[in-house]
Amino acid sequence: MIKIAPSLLACNFSRLKEEIRSVEIGGADLLHLDVMDGHFVPNITFGPMIVSAINRLTKLPLDVHLMIENPEKYLERFVESGADYLTVHAETCPSVQPPFLGEGRGLSDKNLKDVISKIKSLGVKVGLSLNPSTSLNKFEKILGEVDLLLLMTVNPGFGGQKFIFSVISKIKRAKLVIAENSYKTMIEVDGGINRITAPKVIKAGADILVAGIAIFSAKDRRREIERLRGKLGR
Repeated sequence: MIKIAPSLLACNFSRLKEEIRSVEIGGADLLHLDVMDGHFVPNITFGPMIVSAINRLTKLPLDVHLMIENPEKYLERFVESGADYLTVHAETCPSVQPPFLGEGRGLSDKNLKDVISKIKSLGVKVGLSLNPSTSLNKFEKILGEVDLLLLMTVNPGFGGQKFIFSVISKIKRAKLVIAENSYKTMIEVDGGINRITAPKVIKAGADILVAGIAIFSAKDRRREIERLRGKLGR
């Protein structure tokens, strides 16, 4: 069954407990927490203290998405705060087959495999995220080493952006690589997920859908979650 991860970035933080409870009752499978540092992405959200507070408000698994530079410095803190899934961006760690993508930003010399191993050693699920412009090719050989491949269908940093349809081919390719190698890696898709785009990414091979505005702007959140799963009509 397709899993739904409401993104708390879109919720009303002044009513955080009630917002979380509404998606729990609505059938959410996990909660997606976007951690942004104002450097890797042009926005700042929250850190381990808020993750810890959210953890005390729910029994749902916490899907913590680190959109931050130098993520290896903070892994332990986010695990201690309650992360069940901890996802880092490939763009903040160099490829295991350097040179890296050569795309714009100055990249550190950390080894991606070392970061993946560190997260595993902390006893939580490990995720790898790719921005829309980041090629999957350089990472196909390590997909079996992660529990989650998070494919961004918007440029990270803000909610409410338009879905980038060209990423659908990347979802299909990732699904093929995972199937051909019998990996257990799940594909998560984040960005612009709604009633129109959800069926397309599910058809392409997504296992988990991250949705923020689509869920938190809905009057009936249970119905919206079921609709995104594909159980109801649009």
